[in-house]
Amino acid sequence: MNTNWRVEVAAWLTEMGINSQPTDGISTSVLLFACLVLASIGYFITRRFFVAGINQVIKRSSVTWDDIFIRFKMFERLAMLVPVVILDFLVPIVLTEHDVLSAFLDRALSAILVVLIIRAIYAGLNAINEIADVKMINRRLPVKSFVQLTKLFLFFIGLIVVVAVLTAQSPVYFFSGLGVATGFVMLVFRDTILGFVAGIQLAANRMVSKGDWIQMDKYGADGAVEDVTLTTVKVRNWDNTITMIPAYALVSDAFKNWRGMSESGGRRIKRSINIDVNSIKFLSDEEKNRLSKVNYLKAYLPQKLSEITAANQLISDLDMPVNGRRLTNIGTFRIYLQEFLRQHPKIHKNMTLMVRQLAPTTEGLPIEIYIFTNDTRWAYYEEIQADIFDHVFAVLPEFDLQAFQNPTGIDMRSINQKSHS
Repeated sequence: MNTNWRVEVAAWLTEMGINSQPTDGISTSVLLFACLVLASIGYFITRRFFVAGINQVIKRSSVTWDDIFIRFKMFERLAMLVPVVILDFLVPIVLTEHDVLSAFLDRALSAILVVLIIRAIYAGLNAINEIADVKMINRRLPVKSFVQLTKLFLFFIGLIVVVAVLTAQSPVYFFSGLGVATGFVMLVFRDTILGFVAGIQLAANRMVSKGDWIQMDKYGADGAVEDVTLTTVKVRNWDNTITMIPAYALVSDAFKNWRGMSESGGRRIKRSINIDVNSIKFLSDEEKNRLSKVNYLKAYLPQKLSEITAANQLISDLDMPVNGRRLTNIGTFRIYLQEFLRQHPKIHKNMTLMVRQLAPTTEGLPIEIYIFTNDTRWAYYEEIQADIFDHVFAVLPEFDLQAFQNPTGIDMRSINQKSHS
């Protein structure tokens, strides 16, 4: 059949006034041109009808994630295989009389076919990574790391196959040579290998995912994870600087992940106010009457006073402050804060809520507020915390309490002025 083609082409060229023989270069060139035309037609039909049809079906589907395959042009890259396959099939038939050229083109087309297949797979992997971002899968699994590893693996496989095709050697021959180069590969791709192993550990233990807020002082990182790749973790700090952390560092070194706080719906406030111990005292009857009008103490004070009165009935010499039970301004203040926080709309009611007294120090008696806000966003959390302590400091004089602070220059000048007057 090939000989008949050559004879017919040579006869047609002779009729056109071109002296040609079935086995000469002119007939071969015409046949090769015909192969190119057929390959172009095959590519046009595939691109115009099959690829366009698949894209239309995807666009009209109810789901949106499949549109990502169109954006990465995976089907267009697959269409590129059609003309190469056609040429790879026809060229050896056309060039039966030109063994050297036939072998060269056959190897070249086979190598191109391998490259095009890998490009199409790369496009599919990119689409999968994008879908994982859209579906928030990257928050649970380091999909991008696995995609990058697969690309790296395909690159080496493709490189070996291409070299094997061009040199007419078995791929097994080149794969066996990898054992010799293992040490070199381990040296060159140390970070990649360590990053891959770390990526598996990070995924298995859910240590860090895209969107997590992490803090790693060793690398100056304090912000949200923007990207988790095969070798690095990209963190955008709160001052909008970028920190790149080696993936294996997150496994070998300590870091803080605030994901648990975000998922719980509550963010902790743990802060103390130091009370000047010289301002702590028993409440007088006048102060009891005045504080009984405070809304947050209306239920507590009458009940507590009745309990104290009943306990003191059998005690003599109650006119002495040290005898019997008495209310203190610091204890009443602590109960007030508890009730104030329980009724605060921004405090998480299902988490720990505690106002406790810590051990006294040289800076006074610490009263610690240990609570959780129901809004974990940083700016809102700080605003809630500030509002609470604004109120705490402002209400201290109502209990005749004073916050402790070290003397300032103004205090020292006032003392000097009083001593000289």
